[in-house]
Amino acid sequence: MSYFLGVDIGTSGTKTILVDSTGKILAEASESYPLHHPKPLWSEQDPEDWWQATVKTIRAVVKKSKRKPAEVKAIGLSGQMHGSVFLDKNNNVVRRALLWNDQRTAAECAEIEKRAGGRSKLIGMVANPALTGFTAPKILWLRNNEPKNFEKTRKVLLPKDDVRRRLTGEFATEVSDASGMLLLDVKKRDWSKPLLSKLELDSELFAKCYESEEVTGNLTTDAAQMLGLTTDCVVVGGAGDCAANAVGTGVVKSGILSTSIGTSGVMFVHSDNVEIDPQGRLHTFCHAVRGKWHMMGVSLTAGGALQWFTEQLCAELAKGKADPYDVLTREAAAVAAGSEGLFFLPYLAGERTPHADPDARGCFVGLTLKHTRGHLARSIMEGVTYAMRDSLAIIEEMGVPVRQVRASGGGAKSSLWRQLQADLFGKKVVTLKAEQGPAFGVALLAMVGAGEFKNIEEACAANIELASETVVDRKAKRLYDAGFSVYQSLYHSLKADFKRISSLG
Repeated sequence: MSYFLGVDIGTSGTKTILVDSTGKILAEASESYPLHHPKPLWSEQDPEDWWQATVKTIRAVVKKSKRKPAEVKAIGLSGQMHGSVFLDKNNNVVRRALLWNDQRTAAECAEIEKRAGGRSKLIGMVANPALTGFTAPKILWLRNNEPKNFEKTRKVLLPKDDVRRRLTGEFATEVSDASGMLLLDVKKRDWSKPLLSKLELDSELFAKCYESEEVTGNLTTDAAQMLGLTTDCVVVGGAGDCAANAVGTGVVKSGILSTSIGTSGVMFVHSDNVEIDPQGRLHTFCHAVRGKWHMMGVSLTAGGALQWFTEQLCAELAKGKADPYDVLTREAAAVAAGSEGLFFLPYLAGERTPHADPDARGCFVGLTLKHTRGHLARSIMEGVTYAMRDSLAIIEEMGVPVRQVRASGGGAKSSLWRQLQADLFGKKVVTLKAEQGPAFGVALLAMVGAGEFKNIEEACAANIELASETVVDRKAKRLYDAGFSVYQSLYHSLKADFKRISSLG
């Protein structure tokens, strides 16, 4: 039998799984690494940490599974999107990578829109507006603020593609992840020469672009020896974490919406055609499905908001025997829907969809003496889900069908968070029997690249099964429908104040 690796280079750590040709997961391993915040709203990581985590987790799963090196046929790579790895002429990293949740590039976003001839013309070229998290503004930031480092830079790679370079020696990317650089002609599925020209960026800075299941190279002799594999093992294009998660949850045809509540919150819907929001509120990217696209809304702080609350304001829970998150979830579940008038805006790192506002701030609104820790925890979960409903509202406004919601990420493991999604979205929410998210998605892409399946649709049909479903509580839905309009109005009421607060430091 043949075996396949799925490697997901995430923000908090790298996760690797080994699967057989039936999709059965034989072994998995994870390795965490630090985030660096040298200034408020800055977010960086050291690419060397990603590489060391990849080596450790691949070696671990191969050892655990007790499979022969020659039986591992292909590797699929997934990773956090938008991050920027700057390499010099000797392929040394110039500086720490700027990440997807880094908010330092507001001036560069304005510069990109100006150079492009305005927001609408930019959207016409690359299907998306300039947002602080994207890669292109990071490149201009380096040019504007660290000119010596920019002069040294000869290649700009995404996180997973820097790992690919060290595995194969090749400079390669693929269309789903490249879409998030704000430099790809999403319709043509290749680099936008007109925009590169307007930004005065050399196309040689960027890697060759592949489809997600295409083979991009074989392991080098050194990499194979380090990993305990062979040079016959191929590495396929893979996908950005959102598209990879969609593949891993079977969102490869119309009518299915994927929701993922991890550090961030993602709403992802498949599209057979290029559908572009003229206001640029949703991302339109190439899908990991050949010749298809997807639309995506992103809330920058989702599960990360509950993590912040737990670690910063409920630190005493860590001293007990029970898991702090279990304690808070039980307390939240005991609170009535709507948290008795308490709202939470989860803009702890600014916000992307639909506001594209790096100055937005998190806040509780409606606090009274009656509110308890459980109310605050529930309002955080409700606020995150409201933020994700913002994206669903735009998807439906554009006429894209959504018949089923497939939940994944840490939020999918919580029955309360699944119920909140069903009630706030007004749709049945299902989970999967094997929910390994992006790592599983790129393992399936590796199978296709190695010839086990004809295409990714066939691979998903053979390997993905539904596990549970959560139906809508109609009474709660009515309450949340009314609360959603209040939630939406709060941002607009506070928008000018957020900007003034941001100016204070």
